[in-house]
Amino acid sequence: MAAAVELMRPKQWIKNFFVFAAIIFSGNFLKLNLLKINVITFVLFCFTSSIIYILNDIVDIEKDKCHPSKRKRPLPSGRISKRTAVVLDIVLFILVVFFSCIFLNVKILSIYLIYIAVNIWYSFMLKNLVIIDVMTIAFGFVLRVASGSLATGVQVSPWLILCTVLLSLFLGLNKRKSEIIALKDKSTSSRRILEKYSVRNIDKMLTIVNPSTLMAYCLYTFSSTQSRTMMLTIPFVLYGIFRYEYLMDRENIGEKPEDVFGRDVPFLINILLWIIAVIIIIYLKL
Repeated sequence: MAAAVELMRPKQWIKNFFVFAAIIFSGNFLKLNLLKINVITFVLFCFTSSIIYILNDIVDIEKDKCHPSKRKRPLPSGRISKRTAVVLDIVLFILVVFFSCIFLNVKILSIYLIYIAVNIWYSFMLKNLVIIDVMTIAFGFVLRVASGSLATGVQVSPWLILCTVLLSLFLGLNKRKSEIIALKDKSTSSRRILEKYSVRNIDKMLTIVNPSTLMAYCLYTFSSTQSRTMMLTIPFVLYGIFRYEYLMDRENIGEKPEDVFGRDVPFLINILLWIIAVIIIIYLKL
């Protein structure tokens, strides 16, 4: 059971909090009827993403055995069989479809199915196409935001959508960079796409993505319908980008972005302060 839960990668469910973007930034988070639907959407998106994580582990089981950290996962290490993983994947899919039909609607279910279809395509083809691989990851984050928007009936600012795309590209490129550095000469045996990237090439891409992310967030705060005071949250975003790049350079933590939130205290404090500032500005009408 422990291996099955680990196979679902609950640590990576933190990415699915993007589902709450629409309800939070629209000022509707305290409306319990909308929040209830949003929580259900979030839980089912966690199951949906786990379907893909399990599928990826099944497909990449032999490659993961060559990876210094991924070989410890349930499938490559032999703690769970491939047959059990397939059964678990099917059960999760049935649960997502069943509960979506009961508690949500066809539009949100279609978001889940699009996410699954795109990621299956990614697992067998797109992950081997340079640049397209990280753009596909970014599209997954947009689907997360879209699912929350459809569930609550709340529109999302185009600037927030752009922020989501750029932020996910930022994380995806840093993940590739971290994998290249961590694996060194073994990178191509573990992940074929890595031979098409280089640290220098990724750094050039990041010189475009990093300032673009900050600029998109600034433009969102300038045009925010909630309050122009949102501009006061810009320093938190700037520090977050700088801190993440610092950790990439000093500790090479980009391979597992979710670990940054739990391991680096300054980064975690910055995130919490940003959340508090956003809540105060939006919900206290400052």
